[in-house]
Amino acid sequence: MTTENNIGVAGGRKIGEVILDLQGISLSFGGVKALTNISFDVKQHEIRAIIGPNGAGKSSMLNVINGVYHPQLGDIVFHGKRRHEMDPARAASQGIARTFQNIALFKGMSVLDNIMTGRNTKMRSGFLANALWIGPARKEEIEHRQKVEEVIDFLEIQHIRKTPVGRLPYGLQKRVELARALAAEPSMLLLDEPMAGMNVEEKQDMCRFILDVNDQFGTTIVLIEHDMGVVMDISDRVVVLDYGKKIGDGTPDEVMRNPEVIKAYLGTSH
Repeated sequence: MTTENNIGVAGGRKIGEVILDLQGISLSFGGVKALTNISFDVKQHEIRAIIGPNGAGKSSMLNVINGVYHPQLGDIVFHGKRRHEMDPARAASQGIARTFQNIALFKGMSVLDNIMTGRNTKMRSGFLANALWIGPARKEEIEHRQKVEEVIDFLEIQHIRKTPVGRLPYGLQKRVELARALAAEPSMLLLDEPMAGMNVEEKQDMCRFILDVNDQFGTTIVLIEHDMGVVMDISDRVVVLDYGKKIGDGTPDEVMRNPEVIKAYLGTSH
């Protein structure tokens, strides 16, 4: 990655200034330390990977970023505004969307209806107006459906739009969860193991979609991923956690050469 006036270029994409800065984050549950004094940043339009062994604190860190967990120590600086903690509603309203390690979809609802739930933060009409589908609510829902259809086309899932999610294979369910997150039109997308449990072809498709989201929508992406081939191929920078502590941070090549990372993580089956 080259830099010029603090703007980097990775794979032809411009990487902007820091938009998320995590400073000295520490998180404990009772006497168990999940995260200890972790600091790293995320730049606009980059793909930032978080890697490490199981139990390293990766999902906990995502939960801190979007406000599910509140750290005991440390600060979160998002778009220049400092706060000790985030909350999920504020994170969503400020353009942070999230997928989960375990798929969190409504299995009895159709693909279309699941993705529509991603538009909740954009809806302005009251409950009664939406229920009766009258006045501005009708126009608003048409606009929301149009956005959802654009996401469906983008992720190439037109053929399953009316299918109940519970009937879909695992790989397609993961794509629907990505679609629901994209429906919120996030500026930052948090992906928790988006390729876990996928076969090679499904991983290739998901990599392509993540790169397209980053490139075409300009979305900043923070992802947790165990497949080091994927991390090396699509990430601009990588932060490495081990037992809740940061042991590495840099480009994929730099991280792969870091002796501490090799010893703790890459020297295993990875």
